[in-house]
Amino acid sequence: MDIFLISLTAFLTAILTFFSGFGLGTILTPVFMVFFPVDLAIALTGVVHFFNNIFKLFLVGKNADKEVLIRFGIPAVIAAFLGSWLLLQITDLSPLFSYSLFGKVFVVYPVKFIISLLLIVFASMDLIPYFQKLQFGKEKLPLGGFLSGFFGGLSGNQGALRAAFLIRAGLSKEAFIGTAVVVSTFVDLTRLGVYATRFVSSDLTDNLTVVLFATLSAIAGAYLGNKLLKKVTLKFLQVTVAILLIMVSVALGAGWI
Repeated sequence: MDIFLISLTAFLTAILTFFSGFGLGTILTPVFMVFFPVDLAIALTGVVHFFNNIFKLFLVGKNADKEVLIRFGIPAVIAAFLGSWLLLQITDLSPLFSYSLFGKVFVVYPVKFIISLLLIVFASMDLIPYFQKLQFGKEKLPLGGFLSGFFGGLSGNQGALRAAFLIRAGLSKEAFIGTAVVVSTFVDLTRLGVYATRFVSSDLTDNLTVVLFATLSAIAGAYLGNKLLKKVTLKFLQVTVAILLIMVSVALGAGWI
C-alpha cells in the first residue's frame, strides 16, 4: 500500500510540477514522512526528485535562460549545501506549536512556518492587480536563488520559492520551465551529496523498491506534462503558480504538510 500511495502521488504531482515549477518535493516529502523518519523521508524524496529532474532536463533543459542560471543558480547551489548541512544538525528541531483539529494533532515547525509566510507574500503579488505589472529585477535573482536553495536543502521545499522569483523574472513559459528544471537539478545534486553521508545509516538500500516505483511514476507524469505544455499560456501559468503557492503556504504554515 505504501508503494502504491507514494507512486500515485509522484505521478499526479509530477504533472502539476511540470507547469508550476514546483510541487513534487513539497507534496511528496510529507507522504514519505508517513512511512519513514523525517531525515530519511527528505533524502528519499530527494532521490526521486533528482531523477525526475534528469528526465525533464533532456526534455526542456535547452530552453533555460543562461543569464538567469548564473545569477540565480550559483547562489542556489551554495545555499543548498548550507541548508543540507544544517538539516543533518537539527533533525530533531523543536516545533513552534501544535494544535488539534478534527481529532488529529498538527505540528508546526519553524522552517515551514517561515517558508509559508514568504510564499504568501510572493503569491499575493501575482493576484493583486497593482503588483501584476511589476517584475523582480535581475539584481533580486541572487537573493531568490539563495533562499530557494537554502530552504530546499533544509526542508526539501525549494521549488515554491524558486517559482515565486522566476515567474516574475520576465521569462517566457518555456524559459521559466527550462530554467527551473536546470536549477532544481543542480540543487538536488548538491543536497543529495550532503544527505549521502547518512544514506547507509538510514537504510536507503532497504527502500530501493519504493524509490524505483516512485521515480518511474514521476517520470511518467513529467512526460505527460510535457505533452500538455503547448496548451498552457503564460498568464494561466502565472495565476496557477500564485494559487498553488498560497495553497502550499497555508498547508505548510498550518502543519498539514
